[in-house]
Formats: sequence, C-alpha cells, structure tokens
Amino acid sequence: MLYRTRIIDEELDELLAGLSAVAIEGPKAVGKTATALQRARTVYRLEDQAQARLGRSDPARLVTGATPILLDEWQRVPEVWDVVRRAVDEDPRPNRFLLTGSATPTSPPTHSGAGRIVRLRLRPLSLVERGLESPSVSLRQLLSGGTTPLEGETSVQLSQYVEEIVASGFPAIRPLPGRARRAQLDGYIARIVDRDFDEMGQPVRKPETLRRWMTAYAAATSTTATTERIRRAATGGEGDKPARTTVTSYRDTLHKLWILDPVPAWIPIRNYFSRLGHPDKHHLADPALAAVLLGAQEGFLLEGAEVSVPLPRDGTLLGHLSESLVTQSVRVYAQAAEANVTHLRTKGGRHEVDLIVERPDQCVLAIEIKLGRDVSDHDVRHLHWLKDRLGSDLLDSMVSTTGPHAYRRKDGIAVVPAALLGP
Repeated sequence: MLYRTRIIDEELDELLAGLSAVAIEGPKAVGKTATALQRARTVYRLEDQAQARLGRSDPARLVTGATPILLDEWQRVPEVWDVVRRAVDEDPRPNRFLLTGSATPTSPPTHSGAGRIVRLRLRPLSLVERGLESPSVSLRQLLSGGTTPLEGETSVQLSQYVEEIVASGFPAIRPLPGRARRAQLDGYIARIVDRDFDEMGQPVRKPETLRRWMTAYAAATSTTATTERIRRAATGGEGDKPARTTVTSYRDTLHKLWILDPVPAWIPIRNYFSRLGHPDKHHLADPALAAVLLGAQEGFLLEGAEVSVPLPRDGTLLGHLSESLVTQSVRVYAQAAEANVTHLRTKGGRHEVDLIVERPDQCVLAIEIKLGRDVSDHDVRHLHWLKDRLGSDLLDSMVSTTGPHAYRRKDGIAVVPAALLGP
C-alpha cells in the first residue's frame, strides 16, 4: 500500500536530527511500522518468533547494522530497551534508533530511557490526513494569539463526518468497503479480548464480561462518567457486574495496549479557579471502535437513535462520537505544535470547555465542539466565562462546527468547520 505522509513525519525528522533514539507508540494498526520504515536501513521485526528468540539470546545484536535501526514491536523483547539506552550512552550521535511498540511490556525495562529515548505518540489518521479537505485554519496559528482573520469554505457535510466516525483512522482499515471494514473492526475488538489480554499476562476468564465493559466505556465516550457508573452499565444480567478489581485490571491493560485515550482534566498552575473537577473525559483510541462496540453505523447515528447501555449523556450519541472524532484530530495537531490537550469542568459541571490546548508557557486555546452548522451566543457562553477568568492568558477561542465557512464572530470567537482545521 502506498505510504501517505503523516503529520508525525515532520516531528520525527525534527527529533531525529538531534536525538539518537525515538520510540513511536500507539495501538495496533495505527501505522507505526509503516512510518518508521520510511527511515530505517536495518529492520528487526520482533513480532517474528525467530527474531525475538535471537534478541533474547543476544540482545546486543539488535543494535548492530546500518542506521537508523528499527526495532519493531520492541515490547516483545523488553530487554532491548536497556540495550538501546546503553548504546545511546556510548554513542549519542543522532538518527540511530527507531523503536515501535503497540503495548507497554509486562516486564518493564530497568531504566525509563529518560534523556536517551524520546517517546512519540502516533494516533489514528486525523481529518487532514484522511484527505477530507484542504485545511485553511492552522491550530499552530491560533496558538500564537492575535485573533487573525479566518477564511475558508468546505462542502463537507454532516453525513461525511458520520462516515468518518465509522470508517476509522486506521490506515489499512479505512479504505475497505463497508461490510469488510466492519468485519475488520469487529475482529480488532475480538483480538483484544481473545489474544492481546492473554499476551499481556492478563488472561480473561469471561470474555463476554470484558466486551460488555468495553461497550459501556464506549457509551461513555466524551463524558466524565465515573468508573463505578461504567461498571454498573456493564451489567449483562441481574447481579452480573464485573468486580471492581476486575474493572481495574481491564482499564490498566487497555491503557497499556493504547486502546484507551482519555483526555485529562486541566489543572492550571496559575490560580484562576477555586473549584475544578479532575475526572478524565473518556475516549477510545478511535471513535470507530466505540461505534462498532455499540453497533452504531451511519444510518443509526443520523437517525438520532440511542443505544440501550444505561449511561446518561448530555446530548446525542452522535454528538459525543463527533466530539471524539474532532478531539482525536486536535490532539494530532497539538502534538505537532508541542502543545498539550486537556478539558475543563468545574465541580458540579456549571462550566465546561471541551478542549484546552496549552502551550508550554501555560497560555491556552479554548475549543468547543458543536454538532451543527450555526453558532449561537448560548454556544459560546463558557468561552466568554473563561476569557473573563484568564484574561490575556487565553490566546484564542474557537468553536468547531459541521458548517461550511470559517470566520470570526463579532465577539472575536473563531468558528471553524472541523474539516478546515489543520496543524
């Protein structure tokens, strides 16, 4: 399959120009190996049992060869991490090692690799990377402040955003026709339940219970539902809830597999607020995984149908999955701009802002995500509240929409169709 340039490619080139080793991390099928292969001259595929045995018997051999050296699925031979770290200590020349990993190893390395191996997250394809539209608004520019004029027009409509939710951002899955794509995504979930947990040293006694918990988590997409509420929602019958310890092991293992990708709460260093809530906002690595777990396809979502999982939401399932789609893209763009993505929610939920994109100097861009074309004064009330609190530390405010035009409102707030936002 022809390689399509990713936003992370520029990040990698910048890092490898000065660093000896970079680890690309993310869930299976996200494109880590394909990206690394664009640079590697020597490749060790540690998912191959023969190469893994060689690595375990003589790890030092895995750092020999023409550089850059790719150690693909390095977690299969965890000791190679320490071998690379020592090799970097001995020779810190740039562009020597690429490591890819789709799980955190069950036996972690003795050293974190801090200062020697830099970790870089690869997420599924953003909207820009899918070729949906040519972006006219740069997130990096919004982070520079100054409320610059915006322009741009798109013909992308709601139905196409819904198609992107169910299509997934996994490069090899997205181009497939509908039924084949659904089968692949369902097989992706089945592999997690039937194989990946076991390979992580967490055998699943009741696969149906794990799948029900994952379905409940999918129903909580873009909410801050408590772990206990999700556990109760996973009940398959009277008294059939998974135990709390079981849920904890589920959550920890899915984090290690990069399947859960929650957005943490914003905890500002400066004292802007007296009462902030600290729960994560729940997201799977790709909203298509949530859709397939919930049995939600395009027609189901466009009709406004709801699933039977008993979890309260402020809005429709489509609205929450749309927020997850936009959030996934914003995180890709923010990483390229060396910015961090969180969300804001005061205790009691009186004020909420969907995404806070924060520069290293703690100045922020605030983003609300709206499933609709038009933006009313009511839609921007929390952005105005935040501006009153942050003053000049708020660089800009934006509402992501499904409308056709990018523009600024009279109050200065940017309105940007999701397809027109880019890095």
